[in-house]
Amino acid sequence: MIKPINLFECESLAKQQLSSMTWGYYSSGALDEITLKNNRKSFNNYQLYPKVLVDVSQINLSTKLLGQTLSMPIGVAPMAFQCLAHPHGEKATAKVLSDLKSLLILSTLSTTSLEEVAACQENNLRWFQLYIHKDKGLTKALVERAEKAGYTAICVTVDAPMLGKREIDIKNQFTLPEPLKLANLVTLKDLDIPNSSNQSGLFAYFQQQIDPSLTWKDLEWLQSITKLPIVLKGILRADDARLAVENGVKSIIVSNHGGRQLDGAITTLEALPKIVEAVGNDIDIIMDGGIRRGTDVFKALALGAKAVLIGRPILWGLTVNGEAGVNHVLELLKDELLLAMALSGCPSVTEINDSFLIKS
Repeated sequence: MIKPINLFECESLAKQQLSSMTWGYYSSGALDEITLKNNRKSFNNYQLYPKVLVDVSQINLSTKLLGQTLSMPIGVAPMAFQCLAHPHGEKATAKVLSDLKSLLILSTLSTTSLEEVAACQENNLRWFQLYIHKDKGLTKALVERAEKAGYTAICVTVDAPMLGKREIDIKNQFTLPEPLKLANLVTLKDLDIPNSSNQSGLFAYFQQQIDPSLTWKDLEWLQSITKLPIVLKGILRADDARLAVENGVKSIIVSNHGGRQLDGAITTLEALPKIVEAVGNDIDIIMDGGIRRGTDVFKALALGAKAVLIGRPILWGLTVNGEAGVNHVLELLKDELLLAMALSGCPSVTEINDSFLIKS
């Protein structure tokens, strides 16, 4: 098998292999997909501004998040239903991240249980993404299971009090095909994605189960039931970033949910500088959204992110070649980042800053 030479080739191959329903679910955004498209385009607003005659014979890609050392500033975002891409799904992704010694964030809506995923990893570089359900007992049970299984942070998604309108999923009446289940929830309360005529089953699930009344006060309750640090995913405003710090949050993920929630929202790369200005070094800042090249990673780090998260490309790699495909996607990005650093005259991730960028 000829390996894709970049993430775009991997995406093209994955499209050929996936069902139309799965491809639509993975690839689409909300409404007119303006934010989805602009996430990519925003990287073109910055040009690289390299230094020369710098010793780049040794490149250090390591970084730290919440005190844990990662081999590279590239982790994997929480993504639901990975077994739609490959039977090994989340387990394959977890094994790769364990081998590469980088961060995995596991979705509440995974098709493999959080305990099974933890068993695939030889280290504890994993966080658990949490949707806070109307049933607080169920939410508490998920947090307790994650803590017991060795997850090292709880990552709360805060940009989805309701699910964005994803028209392709409505057209396809998206649901999970048998025998796939919501592995973390079916054993707790027999919850699963409903079959719903004339709409997305996932949209129906959110309407029925996810708590739209969540506020900053609910973080106090969450902090009272776990010793794990709290991470918020879905921050786009500087004032929300400050509130996160004031409420004891330990890390934030600058994210617009891959353009799948509020269409027309600001891109993550555009949002990042003001957030960095507002919170400085008070909190670990991570960014996701639209990253397809090592130079994209470099630009995000230069604007103040400590690390980035990759989403859809992991699903493409998983589709094309399972565990080996996921590894190939991450190795491609890692090698491209290393090359970008070398050609920019920057031998360490810790030395990347906005002096290496010029805004177009």
